[in-house]
Amino acid sequence: MDPVVVLFVRADSIYKTLPGVECYDAERDARTWPGGCPVVAHPPCRAWSALAHLAKPAPGEMDLARFAVRMVRENGGVLEHPASSRLWRDQTLPEPGAGKDAAGGWTMTAPQWWWGHRADKPTRFYICGCDPRDVPDVPFCLGDAPCVVTTSKRKCETPPREWRERLGNREKEATPERLAAWLVELAQRCSKHNAKNDRLSTAGERQA
Repeated sequence: MDPVVVLFVRADSIYKTLPGVECYDAERDARTWPGGCPVVAHPPCRAWSALAHLAKPAPGEMDLARFAVRMVRENGGVLEHPASSRLWRDQTLPEPGAGKDAAGGWTMTAPQWWWGHRADKPTRFYICGCDPRDVPDVPFCLGDAPCVVTTSKRKCETPPREWRERLGNREKEATPERLAAWLVELAQRCSKHNAKNDRLSTAGERQA
């Protein structure tokens, strides 16, 4: 099984319990990772979200997401961000359904509820090194998630249209275990991206 690095995890992240995974939390500093294997990136999103005008990001925090994009493009893997993230426009990432960009990356969207989150939490995934037909099986759920992550409660869209619980920050931010495992498997399938880059680099050295 190919090793995978996960960047920008919480100190209590579920990723730290998964085999073959190396994690970078705030203490370790993801910016010190030199690259070299597929990556799963969860860069801070508050400065990029629809509520960015209410956020108070630390100096340089927005650049962490730009760094994550570069790492995914150079090493293969996947970056996760909210469906409303403005990072896509800032970094000229392809919109869902728009095909691949110059780095071979493409975007898919899905709610984290499908992987066990208690709220819908619509999410974008920017993927480099794995074609759409080769991604791990994606679960699918009909209906409404039982909770919300917004600042106000919302009614379900389907009968009986009951009010849904609003999640606290800890549960809102945490990656569901099934999604973490899915993202790691996806990143592992992007390892050919590294092998291709190594071959191109070696060929270039020989020509030189």
